[in-house]
Amino acid sequence: MRQDAGEPYYRVSVEEAKEMLENVDGVTAVDVRALDEYTAGHIKGSLHIPVDEMLTRMDELPKEKKLLFICAMGVRSGLACEMAAAMGVETDCLYNIEEGTPVWLERNFPASYGTNL
Repeated sequence: MRQDAGEPYYRVSVEEAKEMLENVDGVTAVDVRALDEYTAGHIKGSLHIPVDEMLTRMDELPKEKKLLFICAMGVRSGLACEMAAAMGVETDCLYNIEEGTPVWLERNFPASYGTNL
């Protein structure tokens, strides 16, 4: 886990994210990709809020939980972290899974397909 200068979130690997989801209470994954990408495979149990809907759907994010944002390569999820921070979510609750969903799926980590959680 690391935090780059000026970023209001932490960067984590898929391994660190998996560990947090399995071993830390109060952690939720949020997939910010488009619907077609999400249905092709996503973190099991993740919320789906496309990045372009993030500001209008902020109320759907669980309060008082650590949020693990994921996309395909870490760019949109980084933007989602920035948006959440701008809307008042604390830095220590924001995490960007840098490697993205393709790496999560390649590692055979817990995943769902279609619109199933």
